Amino acid sequence: MKEINKLLEIDLYKPIQAYFVREGYEVYGEVKDCDIVAVKNEELVVIELKLNLTVDLLIQAAKRQRITDNVYVAIPKPKHRLNSKQWTDKFHLIRRLELGLIVVSSPGKSGRAEIIFEPTPFQRRKNKRKRDSILKEINGRSADYNIGGSNRTKIMTAYKENCIQIACYLEKLGPLAPRMLIQLGSGKNTSSILTKNYYGWFERIKRGTYVITEKGKEEIKGYSELVTYYLTSLGDENDT
Repeated sequence: MKEINKLLEIDLYKPIQAYFVREGYEVYGEVKDCDIVAVKNEELVVIELKLNLTVDLLIQAAKRQRITDNVYVAIPKPKHRLNSKQWTDKFHLIRRLELGLIVVSSPGKSGRAEIIFEPTPFQRRKNKRKRDSILKEINGRSADYNIGGSNRTKIMTAYKENCIQIACYLEKLGPLAPRMLIQLGSGKNTSSILTKNYYGWFERIKRGTYVITEKGKEEIKGYSELVTYYLTSLGDENDT
């Protein structure tokens, strides 16, 4: 006997069965390891049931694609809004696997099944703007100073590295104008970096001339590897 209020996968069956019967299908439960099979003429639909959207459910459904292209995963309707960021990302994954999604409200005899989307071929589109921004970021870094998977440590970005480079040059050579820094190799964003002064590392002492602040001198000490790299490269520039 089922515990009161405890939801089981079988509670999803009746609402889904009723939905497909209304659509003119013959519906069968537990056929050759498939949770639900619906047949109309030559069309074969397979539906896999779970109480939660899990990797196991997606694997199970993907295996059913060896039988038919019309494969759905079915879960109870989530409490969170289906247009939330969390569910939008999950929908993308399900669509990418070319599966359909069914959600069941009030599972049981009085429940209602709703098809959120059908299984269709996934149209893979590349995000050129995102791709270009990644390549631009990589090209702005001198080396790999971050550990993949870090989420509680400070990330070294191309912008921050550029700030460190400028700070190194100012500490080593003293007051400089942006054009002199650019000639040393600090890049086209030098004037913007000095003007915005995001980290508080720079100070304009007169028109067109900047120095490194005490804050800047102290904070770049935490990036000894980069400081050494840029001071070394500065020595190479001077040699030439």
